[in-house]
Amino acid sequence: MSALICGSFAFDTIMVFPDHFKNHILPDKVHMLNVAFMVPELRREFGGCAGNIAYNLKLLGDDPVPMGTVGRDFASYAEWMDKHGINRRHVRVIDETYTAQAFITTDIDDNQITAFHPGAMSHAHENTIADAEHISLGIIAPDGRDGMIQHSQQFHQANIPFIFDPGQGLPMFDGDELMQFVKQASFIALNDYEAQMFQNKTGLSPHDIARHVEALIITRGSKGSCIYTENKRIDIPCAQAAEIKDPTGCGDAYRAGLLHGIMHGKTWEETGRIASLLGAIKIEQYGTQNHHFDLSSFQTRFKAAFK
Repeated sequence: MSALICGSFAFDTIMVFPDHFKNHILPDKVHMLNVAFMVPELRREFGGCAGNIAYNLKLLGDDPVPMGTVGRDFASYAEWMDKHGINRRHVRVIDETYTAQAFITTDIDDNQITAFHPGAMSHAHENTIADAEHISLGIIAPDGRDGMIQHSQQFHQANIPFIFDPGQGLPMFDGDELMQFVKQASFIALNDYEAQMFQNKTGLSPHDIARHVEALIITRGSKGSCIYTENKRIDIPCAQAAEIKDPTGCGDAYRAGLLHGIMHGKTWEETGRIASLLGAIKIEQYGTQNHHFDLSSFQTRFKAAFK
């Protein structure tokens, strides 16, 4: 069984400013801001929701099929995917653009200033679900707006169950558009902030949403997560991390666990715990695709984490 992962690919350029932004920004001059930060520490990571989810799903021994649009600068990322055995047949190169890129500067208080260039992500609608074969499950992660709308329609028309995971793309949609996703999706995944925004736009509570889909999953950071089905709410504990280094990409790791559990017919109790442990493993490393494990060590840690 294969999961089709519709979403973004991106390069994340992360810079660390060893001081406080507040010491260099004058409140009475913000209308004419002209600031330069010296950043001696810099790293470039492979990211994007489709890439991150596929990486984690591959670690679990599955066969992820990511679908996304990238730019002419994608060669190093492509080499990384090939090295880890991740399928690239539905990764489309748009020659006249760059791959989506995030430039993130963090100060010592963990405040962040981010600039994001969508680049090739804006061409996501040029990919179609019909091009993918032998797909049993899908996910729509943050991507170009038109692509997310079209892929939802295409999954629904093809009778392929899928997770709708709007993430940071949620503000792009109004209440009526979100209701259309609810009607088409089999599962919806949100964090707690997104869940409140979703409710504000649609007027639907978590229990209301759960009556339209097979399950609504809401992650709550260190408080664990909740899975709402039509008849009940299942509370999933947070797996303990050995140390907390970087939360970026934890949500994508969690969603890979959801896909794995659904594909393999796990209960929601077990699926949520697999997802929770993936998030904990990811948070122990900097970057979104720098953590590693084999299935044996994952199973051992799973038993230790959840008794």
